[in-house]
Amino acid sequence: MLVLWSSPVGAQAVETFGFDLQGRPVHQLASQGEHVVVLLFAASDCPISNRYVPEIARLNREFAARGVRFWWVFPNGDDTADRVRKHIRQFSIREDVVLDRKQVLVRKAHVTVTPEATVFDVGASGLREVYHGRIDDRYIAFGQERPRAQHHELEGAIMATLESKPVAQAGGPAVGCSIEFLQP
Repeated sequence: MLVLWSSPVGAQAVETFGFDLQGRPVHQLASQGEHVVVLLFAASDCPISNRYVPEIARLNREFAARGVRFWWVFPNGDDTADRVRKHIRQFSIREDVVLDRKQVLVRKAHVTVTPEATVFDVGASGLREVYHGRIDDRYIAFGQERPRAQHHELEGAIMATLESKPVAQAGGPAVGCSIEFLQP
């Protein structure tokens, strides 16, 4: 599952990954001094995505000072800039947001549901995917939830990447709402 994106930090951006909430193109996912990029695919109307907002906020507080950048990625057409703005206010989302209208990030990260996460190691030659999957094992299946997660795969992937250790892959599939894929 090795994916290398050729948009290294500090390089002249040639690709647009999506747009911010002001309509400006997002050409760079990591800034100088950032070592890990985490993409969290979400939908404003997905209750499972919304249940993970506090967990992602906790991870952001824990890892931001260590050079980890979190992005909430909204790939569905119904999630307009206005709708997502209301959503981030309602849920007090503080992390960066990108609207993935053309599903560029969806294709690059090979995600299918919200919430689903992808972790990238930031190197001189670009972003290298090291983890793709669920946030944790809290959801067994759609409609089946544990009281609390037993395995925190996303957190483990971030820590392993920061420590230059091998990253364990998800112990099961991500459970959530289907992404509304664009028609070719």
